[in-house]
Amino acid sequence: MKSPKYLAILQARLSSTRLPGKVLRPLSGAPMLERQIERIRRSKKISEILVATSTGDDDRAIVELCDRLGVGSFRGNLTDVLDRYVGAARTRQPENVIRLTGDCPLVDPGVIDDVIAFFESGSFDYASNTLEPTFPDGLDTEVFTFEGLEKCWREARLPSEREHVTPYFYTHPELFRLGSYKSAVNRSNLRWTVDEPADYELVQKIYAGCYAENPSFAMADVLRFLEKNPELNRINSEFQRNEGYLRSLAQDRDFIAKKADA
Repeated sequence: MKSPKYLAILQARLSSTRLPGKVLRPLSGAPMLERQIERIRRSKKISEILVATSTGDDDRAIVELCDRLGVGSFRGNLTDVLDRYVGAARTRQPENVIRLTGDCPLVDPGVIDDVIAFFESGSFDYASNTLEPTFPDGLDTEVFTFEGLEKCWREARLPSEREHVTPYFYTHPELFRLGSYKSAVNRSNLRWTVDEPADYELVQKIYAGCYAENPSFAMADVLRFLEKNPELNRINSEFQRNEGYLRSLAQDRDFIAKKADA
């Protein structure tokens, strides 16, 4: 089998603490994860999609969904997501990996392709639209070399580096060539990810307002819909971007303190 140039690894699990089972919650008549895969499939640059879930019994339902959709799946470590990514990537031996997360049902294939094109133009080891956020939270796209991912897996030690997959890239600019893809307009204040019940409520309303008219609706369509319905932005405005990563940084401090005391 030919190695894919760009393997999209979509991480997904059912054991969310804030919104259990969120990736299989319904959106316009289908599970949220199915809607996200539907959108990713419209990318012109992604060679293959592989869903990376855990070995937990609950996550068997994700594998069954992937089988029904004809999408590959991989099962690995629940908490060491970096290890799960490397395990998934090794089954395909790609040149490059795109990291996507299963809580982003508004991910835009056009944005994905733009980030990939940017990655190609700069011969980067890692490029993303998250280093200096300018896109709505929920359109996150990270692209990196498989070789770089392997290096992160070998050398990363901190809990945040293992759980969030890519921090070792961007905290070691002396080791990797990094690229930051930015939008001409900063919309990083908008929250389109699904971590909280309020996030799910907002995304449901966006799908209700956009999907029936145009199943291929893009970021620009969502922006127009929200411009006509500005009150919707208040539904989840209380939540902070990257709350999970910030909690992991606190775990890093505990990890370092325990090592120092040992």
